[in-house]
Amino acid sequence: MTTLVLSAEFWEDYTMKFRFLPNNPEPTMSPANWHSWNWQLRQSLKTKSQYQEFFDSKGYPLTESEIKGFDQGQKIFQVRTTPYYANLVQGVDDPIRRILMPTQQELFSKDEQGAQHLHDPLGEKKNQTAPRIIHRYSDRALFLVTDFCSVYCRYCTRKHFTAQDEVFPNEKEYEASLAYLRSKTGLREVILSGGDPLTLSNAQLQRVLSDLRKIEHLEIIRIGTRMPVVCPMRIDEDLLKIIRQNKPVFMMTHFNHPRELTAEAAMAIESIVDHGIPVMNQMVLLNGVNNHAAIVQALSRRLLYLRVKPYYMFQCDPSEGTNHLRTSIEESEAIQKELWGHLSGLAMPNLSIDIPEGGGKAAIVPNFELSRSTQQRKYRGWDGVQADYINPATTVKVLPRDWEHYAVEWSALKEAKVKP
Repeated sequence: MTTLVLSAEFWEDYTMKFRFLPNNPEPTMSPANWHSWNWQLRQSLKTKSQYQEFFDSKGYPLTESEIKGFDQGQKIFQVRTTPYYANLVQGVDDPIRRILMPTQQELFSKDEQGAQHLHDPLGEKKNQTAPRIIHRYSDRALFLVTDFCSVYCRYCTRKHFTAQDEVFPNEKEYEASLAYLRSKTGLREVILSGGDPLTLSNAQLQRVLSDLRKIEHLEIIRIGTRMPVVCPMRIDEDLLKIIRQNKPVFMMTHFNHPRELTAEAAMAIESIVDHGIPVMNQMVLLNGVNNHAAIVQALSRRLLYLRVKPYYMFQCDPSEGTNHLRTSIEESEAIQKELWGHLSGLAMPNLSIDIPEGGGKAAIVPNFELSRSTQQRKYRGWDGVQADYINPATTVKVLPRDWEHYAVEWSALKEAKVKP
């Protein structure tokens, strides 16, 4: 295994525009251990006493609310974090701490005003078409290759599945999932998710990727991962070689806050992109974490500088125990509207909401339309400029002469999803 190590050249290049600071361990910590992803997973904090010891040593011990979260909240969702990610926390009232630390607020009451606590907020169980397959959209399906994450984020949308200690599917589930993917010839993409696929061993990941690449109708593989954020030392040459061999593979990262972009994380991202693997980021708007336009733009611009496309800015899903982390839709819209026009389209993530109970993603965009008629529509832009757009006549519609050439594959794609 080849470990990626920060170089002087990297440090010089990436302190010119933005400062990506190294996440240094305590001086007594062995650098070899700290930069080993296997060590990070083995030494993960998993109990209240481990969290207490770690944060006591930092000078910001557990609060009364957090202690109650540990004592009473693990029936809702387990706890786990890597030492690397815990080391990013800078105090008690810290945005990153809100992501990884359970609190009393997770012990919800159904009578709470504006509360919504769903066990399966995305309705994945009713769209589960094979043991580890979620097939909601026609052309793509989720393959849940593990239930394990190196950090259990408190807003997790898949608490009904994650943290059940089923690290890799058993042989029967695995083969049944592959059989389903083979049978749906209209499928074009498979998204590896879980859990976090990059917590798997290289051998397991190679098996999954190579098996998927043998399915002729699959074009794109995505890997949804938070490892570049919480354990960037996982991104080494051996892993990247496996991913590149099975191209095209898109890496879908999950950075929520600019401080998660350390020097180590920046180097990991650069290594992914340099190996020809496109990277896109999905963030979640979280109360007390990133719910301000200044933070969103700071994250987006830094990601873009590292050649990562800010892809989605999600409204937080109403999973059990997450009401205190959700922003109102009005607040989310206000953040997006403030960004609009000031932030490059390359850096602008798409604000979207997952309709509960399996309704799928719905885009939320600022409303610039003032009025409409058959002949024209009136708009006001982000900076107040108003103008009419004259609607062209559609009485004579001319279809492209070669549309039928592509109609067969379009029909196969649309028919891949069996309606429940």
